[in-house]
Amino acid sequence: MTITRTLAGLALATVLVSITPAVAHAATGLPGQATTDVAAAASWGAYYAPGRGAKALGSLKVTGEDHEDIPAAATAKISGKVYDLTRKASTCGLAVFRITYRTSGGNLPFKHHTVRDCSYGTPKNFSFSYRNVYEVELKVCSEGGKSSKPSNTCLYAGAWKVIYLSK
Repeated sequence: MTITRTLAGLALATVLVSITPAVAHAATGLPGQATTDVAAAASWGAYYAPGRGAKALGSLKVTGEDHEDIPAAATAKISGKVYDLTRKASTCGLAVFRITYRTSGGNLPFKHHTVRDCSYGTPKNFSFSYRNVYEVELKVCSEGGKSSKPSNTCLYAGAWKVIYLSK
């Protein structure tokens, strides 16, 4: 009886091992084949600055995801609104995006894209696109001054919110 059970167990294990690669192959497509997906726009936000001095929300549409060695989207379109929620004329609301992209050499550098709104009560609309996008992160800040770049406190204090990560 134990020999029969052992042989039945081995036969079942052999069948499972032979079926698993076929199922995985069917789910992922051919090896080396890039997968192109067209996704609907995904909403993100609302995200607030510390102290609720600013708010950002919007949508992200990714097309042409490539799942080769380093996954990346062919194009990522980010759109939305930034709100300055402070009444002070000297304070602005910022939405800072960190776009990590794939280079032709396979590296993953990043760029900052900042959207600034200094008008209380009137949101600023924005829309921009990047190519070969691996990850999109967001940080919302509220700070004084009319500098074109966000302060180091805005960039390096606190955590970035991940809006998109290619898988």
